Amino acid sequence: MELLINTYIAEITAVSTIAIFMAMLPGADFIMVTRTSISNGRLAGLYMSIGMSLSVCIHASYSIAGLAVIIANSAWLFLAIKYLGSAYLIYLAWQLLTTPKKLSNDQSNQTTQMSTFKALRTGFACNILNPKTSIFFMSIFTQVVSVDTPLVMEVSYGLIIVLAHFVWYTSVTLILSQQNILPSFNRQKQKIDKIAGVILMIIAIKLTLVSHL
Repeated sequence: MELLINTYIAEITAVSTIAIFMAMLPGADFIMVTRTSISNGRLAGLYMSIGMSLSVCIHASYSIAGLAVIIANSAWLFLAIKYLGSAYLIYLAWQLLTTPKKLSNDQSNQTTQMSTFKALRTGFACNILNPKTSIFFMSIFTQVVSVDTPLVMEVSYGLIIVLAHFVWYTSVTLILSQQNILPSFNRQKQKIDKIAGVILMIIAIKLTLVSHL
């Protein structure tokens, strides 16, 4: 294993660096984790992070299986993924933009309940349908990873990417859901929802307008 690591150190470095920056890059996933952690609390944020990480596992799996190459060379398949993902982001944005106004000051200081399953499901769906994530994996496994790279190294790359996303999402959740700062965020729930909705809508529109990989 040590010999493999030494042989593919350049790929490991490139994949790790790209994975970290990709995870930290503000986008739909970041917006949803941030909003959920603030509005629904730490547990919901953590389960959403887990859902997104599980989705990253799916992306890594089909990339390792070689499907990333097929998607990258199939215009209609790429368009299908892109439009489906954009439609889901628009749906999420609409939900945030149409959330009812807070009823009282007391309610504005509290987090609203979200079931762990819904948080997990929403996180998974948001990431699995995110065209930017698909493009990221296509780029990694068609441009960075060599066709001669052994399976064990490709699996290792996938685990590195999953770990980078999981650590980042959970870190964001743990920071934003601290009890000493959460009340301040909760008083701005409506504004946060509207801002998150607008940003998601802009991201969806920009993704729709992308015409190529």
